[in-house]
Amino acid sequence: MGRLQDKVTIVTGAGSGIGKGIAQKCATEGALVVVTDMNGAAAHSTADEIGGRATAYTVDVTDGGSVDAMVAAVVAAHGRIDALVNNAGWDVGMPFVDTDPAFWDKVIAINYRGVLTTCHAVLPVMAAAGRGSIVNLASDAGRVGSSGEAVYAGAKAGVIGFSKTIAREHARHQINVNVVCPGPTDTALFASMCGDNPALRDGLTRAIPFRRLGTPQDVANAVAFFASDEAAFITGQTLSVSGGLTMV
Repeated sequence: MGRLQDKVTIVTGAGSGIGKGIAQKCATEGALVVVTDMNGAAAHSTADEIGGRATAYTVDVTDGGSVDAMVAAVVAAHGRIDALVNNAGWDVGMPFVDTDPAFWDKVIAINYRGVLTTCHAVLPVMAAAGRGSIVNLASDAGRVGSSGEAVYAGAKAGVIGFSKTIAREHARHQINVNVVCPGPTDTALFASMCGDNPALRDGLTRAIPFRRLGTPQDVANAVAFFASDEAAFITGQTLSVSGGLTMV
């Protein structure tokens, strides 16, 4: 039996990249995976690859109605939610002075308000059951800053502070809440931001003590641990998965 055997586990932004890796890892650990993504075709593709232990929903985490409908459907189908993994995220790298309020709003809506929205919908379900695990993905940018990612870094720092607070508020319900902070990870999003520049990519790789970029599987391994009963006495913690690029 896997570490997440029969745990109903929602993963947001699971149509590609890190989220897809998390959904696949949770499935190999025995979870009943709820694959969500605003790209419905990508969500269904991930679920199809996983097989019968996965279901897919088209969900926009910035839309409360979309999130509430998904949560209601999952509860109707399974009667419970055991784990929530907030992975959905988005950014475009640029200096802060080149951004505008519309860009701020989009980054904050996806990376911060999306986490609030899903947690607001799922926490009452977990509290009523007296158990549950939430794993929120932030970023090392939210811990130490990152040039060209000012608004994103601020939103991810918000995720860390928010997670610690709900961890305190819901410990009495036996709900643990932890944060995983990926460092540079080899995904399409990374490529769109800087991976297209070989010199920048190579320089960043050399700066990582392990001399390689992270993979979705590296992040997924940490997430699966936090979502499992092995982490039942761990809450309010923030873990970097960065190959030693940050040590804080």
